[in-house]
Amino acid sequence: MSENESAPKKSMLPQLVIAIVLLAVVGVVFFLPEKEPERQPVPVLQEEVTTAPAESTEELPPEPEVIEPESDAFMPEAVATPEPLPALEPKPVDISDGAVKTAIVKLASYEPIARLIVDQELLRRFVVFADNLANRELAVNHQVLQPPGQEFKVYRQAGKEWIDSASYKRYTPYVEALESIETEQLINLYRLYEPAILEIFSEISGREGNFDGRLRAAINHLLDTPEVPMPVEVSTDSVMYKYVDPRLESLSAPQKQLLRTGPENMRIIKAKLREILTALNS
Repeated sequence: MSENESAPKKSMLPQLVIAIVLLAVVGVVFFLPEKEPERQPVPVLQEEVTTAPAESTEELPPEPEVIEPESDAFMPEAVATPEPLPALEPKPVDISDGAVKTAIVKLASYEPIARLIVDQELLRRFVVFADNLANRELAVNHQVLQPPGQEFKVYRQAGKEWIDSASYKRYTPYVEALESIETEQLINLYRLYEPAILEIFSEISGREGNFDGRLRAAINHLLDTPEVPMPVEVSTDSVMYKYVDPRLESLSAPQKQLLRTGPENMRIIKAKLREILTALNS
């Protein structure tokens, strides 16, 4: 496990917890055009057409006496065609950082989430981070969450170093924030923001495409992270920690970071990611 607590990479793990779904969490209201009221059919008055009888030499019976109505009160009146209503334009989405962060805080039931989220370029950071994650890489300079305040800890036993379980607790607030948001709400909001996501993705990648594919690839890569029993042995050269197990050390940077959440936190994270993946595929 490559880890340098003084290097920027130490702050990347929390991003894996919520970055995949951050944009779906954004609860800025997107107003669709109101439906134009249905117009009632206008009655059309048809003029009575009288056909003149053909000339005949036979004597015709006398015409019946026609009694004129005293008034035309029961005659239908012509109905004017209503003017068409002007089309209503949809209200634009407020994608400013302040509006985005405020909306996230309102959506989640986990109150401390406000202090976990960065304050600048939230939407762009999400797209860049997720795109890199799909490539099995970490976008060090585009994290969307604040790093944990506690230090990474290990303990020594029998001449070996092991990850201290206290290190796993550093990520509990991020996992609780993720759990506090309903998956259905995440997907609904993500779909509302899909046009903005695609625009940002096209700008940063230089290609057109469906961002859903990048999200699926990123989620599947994290789900492929193996689960390992505790305790986990590590080694250090005084600067970086590495997994002693070569199978674990050969994992990608995002997968090794996910391992650092600990078995229980990783189980919760994977369960939420599976729910999101299922919703994306439906």
